[in-house]
Amino acid sequence: MEVGSGSYRRREPFWASAMKPTVIASPNENKISDSQSTVREAAYSGFKTAAISGAIAAVPTLVGCRVIPWAKANLNYTAQALIISAASVAGFFITADKTILQNARGNSIGKYDKST
Repeated sequence: MEVGSGSYRRREPFWASAMKPTVIASPNENKISDSQSTVREAAYSGFKTAAISGAIAAVPTLVGCRVIPWAKANLNYTAQALIISAASVAGFFITADKTILQNARGNSIGKYDKST
């Protein structure tokens, strides 16, 4: 196999192309893939809940700021955005936390439950 470009080319040593990388699987590889899928699942479910809770919180917030006299006088656009985003963020973290804890509980029960 030749290395380089242009008019000058040098050959690799014969042993360099014959060597194949030795890959040894880590004993923790299964745990790592389980935790990555758990985090991915938690983020996905948290995002879904954040979108739903943001949409649900937006309707009464925006309607209330147009109809209720106190809200019309005291809640500007920034306050309305903070109310809606607080609901979205809370929904995301609560759902993600519940999903991670549920999967961790399932993994530990499956690992240590010898009765089945």
